[in-house]
Amino acid sequence: MVVMILENAPASLRGELSRFMIEPKAGVFVGKVSALVRDKLWELCVRRRAPLGVIQIWSDSNEQGFGMRTHGDTRRIVRDCEGLSLIAIPDDSHAARVRAVTRGMTGRH
Repeated sequence: MVVMILENAPASLRGELSRFMIEPKAGVFVGKVSALVRDKLWELCVRRRAPLGVIQIWSDSNEQGFGMRTHGDTRRIVRDCEGLSLIAIPDDSHAARVRAVTRGMTGRH
């Protein structure tokens, strides 16, 4: 199973993801896709030039039973702690730095 949570996603990207997954809530996508399709959907989101934040979580054969990755301004940070994925909520200064970097990547100021 794969779960993708998108923040500030354009409707066109949400439409593309809905070809492979269902959207039970705005910006939340759930589906059962292959690892190849999962990675292609991730690349699709990362290549977008919008101020997009995305979290992807999938079933995996590790201690927690899932893998996770983030990109952009997601308001959450994945931290690795001895092989376990933990979530940190950054302070406002970190969020501002992420937004500044994201704007620099998109060419917007």
